[in-house]
Amino acid sequence: MSKIYRINEFAKRIGKAPSTIRRWEHEGKIAVKRHPSGHRYFDEADVRLLIGGVPERRAVVVYCRVSSAGQKDDLASQVKAMETYCLGAGIAVDEWIQEIGGGMNFKRKRFLALIEQIGRGEVRQVLIAHKDRLMRFGFDLFEHIARHNGCEVVVVNQVALSPRQEMVEDLLAIVHTFSCRLYGLRKYQRQIKDDFPECSASQPKALCE
Repeated sequence: MSKIYRINEFAKRIGKAPSTIRRWEHEGKIAVKRHPSGHRYFDEADVRLLIGGVPERRAVVVYCRVSSAGQKDDLASQVKAMETYCLGAGIAVDEWIQEIGGGMNFKRKRFLALIEQIGRGEVRQVLIAHKDRLMRFGFDLFEHIARHNGCEVVVVNQVALSPRQEMVEDLLAIVHTFSCRLYGLRKYQRQIKDDFPECSASQPKALCE
């Protein structure tokens, strides 16, 4: 389990004064974690982030995604809706990421680049229209990693910007994957029976040893 520091302990750990940590928090240069009681705490992820000094500027990023090139209109609508949201909320966006790729594909080029930016402590906030715009599964893990690198993930929750056809395609992909695995398992079982005809499922295991 990662070591937990109070503000005085953390300041000493990274060689800064507690007042400096509070100032960085006030200026929005670092994201401070808090216990349910409201007290600040820090961990080793914060140490790694700040040991070389706080970044001069940490970016606010909007990430927009659709699954296929045929959904470019959906992507444009998603970007437009996020622009409207950020304008209304008074959020200054430093980087807009638009990507075409499946929500179950974790090797998307720009998605991986975003994770690397977060890991380097360069991103303060990531905004997405809906959880599945970032990934179909594993969002909680992504959010946990982001939070421990001082990055907040904001889900605007505009479900209308999550194309239904994508969910159908992803579900079909899951069914196809498990069907292939099941077929492979059955094929493996048949091969065992062919190689060892004396061993059948009805015989006790000891008879085949």
